[in-house]
Amino acid sequence: MNGQDPLSQLRDIQLPETGGWWPPAPGWWALLILLCLFVVGSRLWWRRRRQQSQWRRDALAELKQLEKRAEPHPDWFGELNALLKRAARHAFPEQRPESLSGNAWREFLLETMPTGTGDEEAVEAMITACWQPVPTLPPSKAAAIAKAWLEARS
Repeated sequence: MNGQDPLSQLRDIQLPETGGWWPPAPGWWALLILLCLFVVGSRLWWRRRRQQSQWRRDALAELKQLEKRAEPHPDWFGELNALLKRAARHAFPEQRPESLSGNAWREFLLETMPTGTGDEEAVEAMITACWQPVPTLPPSKAAAIAKAWLEARS
């Protein structure tokens, strides 16, 4: 070997050591922050939506209790109409439906009723059953109308 040969003095290529997995690159930090914001935002949205529809779940539970003790009595129909008015107050607060009665209440129910769930005669019978000594509408039919109305308010 010649001492004057500069190529003989070169060493092999030395690769740098790997950086390891910690700390992550800035892109991973940004992704983690976005993921956390998405999770927190989704949770807040779900919680708010659930709170806004709590009245509907409560009304359906109360309707189920009413169905268990259904009887063709004016008081039962009065409780059913009161339940629907409380639910309508939450669903349509700007229209103040809790103050409606008679034909105005019937028209409100028919306007807000989902299509194909209740006919005009059944809704009329459900409302007037509060004042009749012997209601003409079976309680099961009235409860079905009320349930369809409540379930449409999602």
